[in-house]
Formats: sequence, structure tokens, C-alpha cells
Amino acid sequence: MAKDVHPPRGMRDFLPLEKTRRDQVLTTIRETYLGHGFQEIETPALEDLDRLTSGQGGDNEKLAFRVMKRGAELENALASNNGEDDLADLGLRYDLTVPLTRYYATNRAKLPTVFKALQTGPVWRAERPQKGRYRQFVQCDIDIIGDASILAEIELLNASLDALTAIGLNDATIRVNHRVLLANLLEQLGVPEAGKGSAMITIDKLDKIAAEGVVSELTEKFDAGVGERAAAWLKAISGDLPIPNELAEIFVAIEARFGAGRLRFDPTLVRGMGYYTGTIFEIEHPESGSSIGGGGRYDGMVGRWLGTDAPAVGISIGFERAVDLVESSADNSKSLVLVLDSASPSVIGNALKVQQQAIDAGYRVRLEQRPKKLNLLLDSMAEQGFGSFAAVGEEFVNFTDLSLRNIAN
Repeated sequence: MAKDVHPPRGMRDFLPLEKTRRDQVLTTIRETYLGHGFQEIETPALEDLDRLTSGQGGDNEKLAFRVMKRGAELENALASNNGEDDLADLGLRYDLTVPLTRYYATNRAKLPTVFKALQTGPVWRAERPQKGRYRQFVQCDIDIIGDASILAEIELLNASLDALTAIGLNDATIRVNHRVLLANLLEQLGVPEAGKGSAMITIDKLDKIAAEGVVSELTEKFDAGVGERAAAWLKAISGDLPIPNELAEIFVAIEARFGAGRLRFDPTLVRGMGYYTGTIFEIEHPESGSSIGGGGRYDGMVGRWLGTDAPAVGISIGFERAVDLVESSADNSKSLVLVLDSASPSVIGNALKVQQQAIDAGYRVRLEQRPKKLNLLLDSMAEQGFGSFAAVGEEFVNFTDLSLRNIAN
């Protein structure tokens, strides 16, 4: 019986055309953010497990892939028999925010007073794979550390709407709420302090279990009074809502740039991470059944490593969901197959010269020996994204004098 050669469950291989498309979309997002003055950084895939499970990552901490200790440390841990948690000391990052805050604490003296960071890269979560959810996936994050003003939120939203537009997601909108508004709401509903986290989890399920389910769950968790007040609140927010003072200036600034409709106040937006302290965001698109990104202000997080608090706010584009919405628009006009008439050294030498000339002219160039059935080769090259071909023989011909032919013809 043949061995299973598939990638690990929840992880994927990408064929060349898929990889090219993903790189093009990712490059567009990166270049848009760089154009807005964000500086690109890189952090390791691994972080100390204690840092990844410090209570700041919400439910994602339970999904961290653990890396076992090595050598004598592992032998000692096995001998001490203190349980599974003592066997590991590192973990694969489950987001880019925790590594960023550690990075800032490590390098603060070398960074600007207001640091505008850009990070892209894979993250890992040991969750149950399903459509749109993988155990390895790419995130695109921008964060601003050191600015407590609303300018930071405005910059993040402005740059992200530009990035979404640049990749063709003009219909994407960003829902906005504020943790202070959520705290006030829970007090009005009569939720006790100890139960506020649990109540937020229930409200966050609104799109999955509808208003009736939220009311029922809050009643079960607390009492009928909380449920009745929640029902009245959900009914009251069913129409257009005025923008609260905590968010008004953000809306004014973004609407001055994009017009109305790209931001939407949503008092039911929660965001699951426990580290959010102020404004929170979630990116939505009409063709996606789930959010395609999100973020918010997390002013207390950096201080856990730094010793002193530093204001911070960030937003992440969920690349896997976003890229699935982007229409393919691969340009193969600058991709060329040079077909060698023979394998003689002189023909190969000519082909190498022509190939370099074509590369210098901006082409992507592949060399192929002429097979018995040229049409089969060309069909295969077309499937791989090559758009034109030309023959190279014993007589050297400059690239500019070659007769390029469209593969599709």
C-alpha cells in the first residue's frame, strides 16, 4: 500500500500558479502599507511558550503548537513527571501581535517614538480544519505603538481600506465598536463583573445563533432580567444607529476620504481577544461568510514585557480569506518559452544569450528542448502561465529580432 503523501491535515501545498497569484496579492498589500509609511519587520516563527500562554492571546493560547524541550532538559522534564506542560518550552506563533509586542520591548531603543510596523507571514493554530480555517495560514498586520491618539486608528483604517481596494476588494467594509461601549452595555444589562467575559462571548455569537439564541443563552447564564434587557437592546439596534462620541471623529475622518459606507458602527462587535482596551474593528465582505480581518487597540499588552505601558493599536488582514475573494488577473504577456531546435552546445549557447537579453527586458524565460509533439509542450506551458514562445537554432538571433508567437494561437 502506498504511503500517504498529502501535507499534514489543515496545511496545504500550493501549485506554481497558485503561489504566483498569492505572491502578487501579498506584494500589493505590502506595497500599499509601505506606501503609507509602515516599516516592515520580521520575527521568529517560535516564541517562548510562557509568552505565548501569558493570558493575552485569548482562546488562541489553547491552540498553540508546542515544541518539546531537547536533550538533557527533556530528559529531566520526563524524569520529574510534572505533566505535559513541563515537556515544552517553545511554541509556534499563533498570531503576529504577541511576537510584535515582544519585538518592541526588545528593540525599543532603536525604534521611532511612534513605531509603525508591518508584518506578513505564516502563523499556526492547532484547530479543527474547515473551510477558510487552516492550521497554517498567512496574516498581514500593521500596528502603531506609541500613539494614544485617534490618529493611529484612522491611519490603520485608511491604509487597510486602500490595501483592500488595491487587491480589488472595493466592497469590503469595516465594522467598528469600542470596548468602553461594551462595558457600559453589560452594566445596563445587569451582567455581574465576573460574568462580563462570558457575556461578551455570547454576544459575539449573534451572527451564528441570532438574537433569540443570544437572549436564551444570556438568560441561562445569568437570569431572566438580563435576558429581557438584552432582548430589548437587540430590538432597539435593528435600524440605523447614531455614531457614538467615542467613534465620531474616526468616522468623520474616514468618510472625508472614502465617503460614507466603508465604516459601519456595530454595537454587537466584540472581538474575542481579551487584550483589547478601546476601539475594535472587523473587516467584512459581502461574498464572505466570515470576517476577513480585524483588530483593535491593546494599550496594556506591551507593558507586560516592557515594564511600562505603551499605547498600541493594530489591524490584520486575514490573507487566506481575502485572497480567495480576489479575481485572478494573471498577466502572462511577459512570460516566454524558448524552444531549442537541438541540444547542441552552439544552440544552447545561443539560447542562454537570448534568455539573458529577454530577462533584461523584463521577461520570465524558460528553456525547453523541442519535442516530437510541440503542441503538447505548448499546452503544458500555457497551463503553467506562459504566454508566448519562440524558436532558437544554430544561427544566433538577438531577442529583439526573434519572432514571438502567442501560445494560445
